[in-house]
Amino acid sequence: MIQAKFSIDEAHLMVLEECQKYGFKDKSALVRAAIDLLTAQLERQRLQESAALYAEVYEQDDESREWMEADVTEWPK
Repeated sequence: MIQAKFSIDEAHLMVLEECQKYGFKDKSALVRAAIDLLTAQLERQRLQESAALYAEVYEQDDESREWMEADVTEWPK
C-alpha cells in the first residue's frame, strides 16, 4: 500500500487515536474510509449539479420538453 505524509490538527489526531472505538482496524482504515466517504459525497454533488443543469435546459428548451412528454405518453403501462 502507498504511504503519504500529511499534517493534521490536535482534534483530528484525537479521532485517529480512538479509531478502534469507532470500529476501524487502525488509523489508516479510518483515513481510507473518510476519503471514500468524501469521494462519494463529491460525486453525489456533481450528479446533483448536473441534474440541475439538465432540468434548467429542459425548462428552457421546448423541443426537449416535447420529446419527453411524447416519450412518457407512449411508455407502456
